Amino acid sequence: MPLTTGQAIAAIAVMSVVTFLTRALPFLLFDRGGTPPKVVLYLGRVLPPAVIAMLIIYCLRNMSFGWGSTLAAFAGWAPQVISAAVVVALHLWKHNNLLSIFGGTILYMVLVQAVF
Repeated sequence: MPLTTGQAIAAIAVMSVVTFLTRALPFLLFDRGGTPPKVVLYLGRVLPPAVIAMLIIYCLRNMSFGWGSTLAAFAGWAPQVISAAVVVALHLWKHNNLLSIFGGTILYMVLVQAVF
């Protein structure tokens, strides 16, 4: 069911206000000259590794290890495990979230499309 003109304008207005508030709120809440609260510094330190860990768990949640002698059983879980290990290794090595995520994703796609 398509939106009417009024509904589309209202939806765009709500999205614009929410986007503006999410970008402006940190500047309104925290003084520019002072240091951020300790809880904000703590969250900035622990959330990136926690998010990466959650992404790895989400990716591996439905994986079943088929220990059969066929290549298909190995191909079912090997790309995921190899890519997850590379994500962890890249993150421990460079401490760069984007490098870790993109590196693991690219490796997984290469393994799935070209190797297995």
